[in-house]
Amino acid sequence: MKDLKKLTFEENLESIDRIIEKLENGELTLDESIKEYEKATKLLKESSDMLKIAEGKVLKVTQGDIEEVEN
Repeated sequence: MKDLKKLTFEENLESIDRIIEKLENGELTLDESIKEYEKATKLLKESSDMLKIAEGKVLKVTQGDIEEVEN
């Protein structure tokens, strides 16, 4: 997997699903399995970071709405 473009959250999930299928398939060598596991771990961290950013945006919007109502 090349880092030419940053994947969307949904693309990350699809990639993780494909990696899980490969790992569960049992046809990979140990080294291949480790490489796929490393890719999945990286994708999971990126996805987690995306969720944190999205959560921050939602909180910002929500806080903005609350402040408008209070004024």
